[in-house]
Amino acid sequence: MTDSPRDVVVLGAGIAGAALADHLAKRSLTVTVVDPRTPAAGASGRAAGIVTEQLWNPWDVAVTRESREEYRALAEAKEPEAFLSAPFVRLTSEPSVATALHEAVERLRGWGVAVEELRAEELRRWFPQGRFERLAGAIASDGDACVTPSTITSLYLARARERGVETAFGASVDVPHRSGGMWSVVAGPSHWRARTVVVAAGAWSKRLLRDMGRPLPLTPYRTQAAVLRPPGTTSLGGGASLHDLDTDVYARPEANGRILAGDGTEKFETDPDRFITGADTEFLVHLAGSLGRWVPEWGTSEVVGAWAGVCTATPDRRPCIGALDPESGLYVLTGFNGFGVMRAGGAARRLADLIAAPTSESARAALVPVRPDRFGGRADPFPPKAGFTLEGGSHPRF
Repeated sequence: MTDSPRDVVVLGAGIAGAALADHLAKRSLTVTVVDPRTPAAGASGRAAGIVTEQLWNPWDVAVTRESREEYRALAEAKEPEAFLSAPFVRLTSEPSVATALHEAVERLRGWGVAVEELRAEELRRWFPQGRFERLAGAIASDGDACVTPSTITSLYLARARERGVETAFGASVDVPHRSGGMWSVVAGPSHWRARTVVVAAGAWSKRLLRDMGRPLPLTPYRTQAAVLRPPGTTSLGGGASLHDLDTDVYARPEANGRILAGDGTEKFETDPDRFITGADTEFLVHLAGSLGRWVPEWGTSEVVGAWAGVCTATPDRRPCIGALDPESGLYVLTGFNGFGVMRAGGAARRLADLIAAPTSESARAALVPVRPDRFGGRADPFPPKAGFTLEGGSHPRF
């Protein structure tokens, strides 16, 4: 039981909630982070950790660039192995997709992203065992990275605690309610009163907001990934990540010559409390076939481990970040469509600016593209869309 009111209670200890707590504490606000599970127990702990600027608009690029530099600084100070500089390569065997890739290069360069088009022989600097005879197009951005999301989450929380943030994990959390002009939050035997509540609960945000009487159109959906050990020395040479646009399979370097690989989205809603946490046989077969298209030896990789997680979609594939009810101090940081790790640091900083100064025009403007009120109060069901696309291009997959 706390004796004094808090400025902010953050509901959720994934990478976004942890980053937000750190940024709020930096602004001298009193903060408590509450989660019925352990930190990064949801999507953050099961994410691939690819951080690339090959994104959809200038807002996403700026937020992701800022996030990457926060992660770099956090890791360099405490856990250097949690951050790996790794170019991000996208490739296709389909001419129409190659045309869209070419268009994307000009668009990305206009936003300040250092991206280049590649020929087959140039891909071999990263993938020397690759077979690229069928290549129709490829692009790469050299300034990207891979991170260990669970470690970055822990580093944010550790620094937040150093700044005075209180954390409470592992106890059932009641639905928050307003009482006496303040929010009342109860977790197990503990109770907090707060001026502001932020829902950053990942796949549980839909249910929580509905029970609070402020629903948003959110769809939790299942994704899958696996760690593979290729035979011999056929790992991701040079430390680059790869994304096959034809199959929506990605692969990124892991320690000890291994690969972390996955594909995108199951196109139906999943209950985050009741889903198959292991990977499906069909997924592993699909993974082997897709990776083996470009590097044949990868198709015979040993499966070291495989799992599933639950991400959260929105109808327009934009996250929901900002004031859901500014009069009552209800804010949200959710709906990242599988790209929460890419955006968490920069998105949290922008939301912290708004919470610290709710009437600031610049703080409001920084979140216009992702305002949660853009749906006009509608919360109709919808299917999630495909994963690692380049929205904004002329091709339907983009």
